[in-house]
Amino acid sequence: MITGGAGFIGSHVVRLFVNNYPQYRIVNLDALTYAGNLENLEDVKDKPNYIFEKGDINDEKRITELFEQYKFDGIIHLAAESHVDRSIIDPLAFVRTNVLGTVTLLNICRQYWKGDMGGKLFYHVSTDEVYGSLGETGFFTEETPYDPRSPYSASKASSDHFVMAYHHTYGLPVIMSNCSNNYGSHHFPEKLIPLMINNIKNNKPLPVYGKGENVRDWLYVEDHARAIDTIFHKGKAGEKYNIGGFNEWKNIDLVHLLCNIMDKKLGRAAGESAKLITYVTDRPGHDLRYAIDASKLNKELGWTPSLQFEEGLEKTVDWYLQHEDWIKHVTSGDYQHYYTEQYAKR
Repeated sequence: MITGGAGFIGSHVVRLFVNNYPQYRIVNLDALTYAGNLENLEDVKDKPNYIFEKGDINDEKRITELFEQYKFDGIIHLAAESHVDRSIIDPLAFVRTNVLGTVTLLNICRQYWKGDMGGKLFYHVSTDEVYGSLGETGFFTEETPYDPRSPYSASKASSDHFVMAYHHTYGLPVIMSNCSNNYGSHHFPEKLIPLMINNIKNNKPLPVYGKGENVRDWLYVEDHARAIDTIFHKGKAGEKYNIGGFNEWKNIDLVHLLCNIMDKKLGRAAGESAKLITYVTDRPGHDLRYAIDASKLNKELGWTPSLQFEEGLEKTVDWYLQHEDWIKHVTSGDYQHYYTEQYAKR
């Protein structure tokens, strides 16, 4: 079962597993909140080893029924509320999904796998934001103390601790990864890169927090999916692995790079899109810098990113420019009718 499989990262993980492992039966569980979009998986929806189930990870009865029906031996848990700005507005929503939802899943796994943990695995996908903020130097390692600074990162830190507590207390076979910022196709347009691409295309302001000097390590989403695949199959139970792109960018430099790429793609004069940049009041508790040390994943399991950032960003821009219908469906809300039209009648 892959939870949150209709979301941005989750849909890429589902696609990879469905296409690469025909011997697996992949059950995609998603509540289809605003971030869940089944159009993301249009290309695999009719594959014989793919099943979609609508459900909330907090719904104990529903999850129990699915365990009884499918007899899961592996869980890849990606379902989460993930937008920092939304967490500042409504922290409790993040507690309910990220903390209570994760514990609900852990409890059900413990119940169904009790006495037969062999060949079972609960894989929890987390974020580098649990580590807090870095100065101008240094990197997050797997041993970095947790220091969350937003309600979102606090909720993910709590879920991380529960996952490891269930491993130590109950012997539950768990594994965990903490990743840096993802980018790529099918990213919800409220996030930085797709927001900028869409706004540049439509000549709308490009809002940049503060002076734009916050630094993020960017990871191509398909490389993240490959890392999850590697960790799921080769990682050691009870361990955690950091996943990063070895690719730090200041927000303002990233926006300028996007402007340059978009000017070329749209046939605009150099520097035209950059005129849309607008500096806005900084986000409360905005972490200055994230940077991941992914050497453990590289040395122990052999994973490395496949794309240079500029190449991945060009591919990302091309995808959004070639999929205007997807963007229109998301921004208009039409994508939320997809489940009713394609699945509810089945």
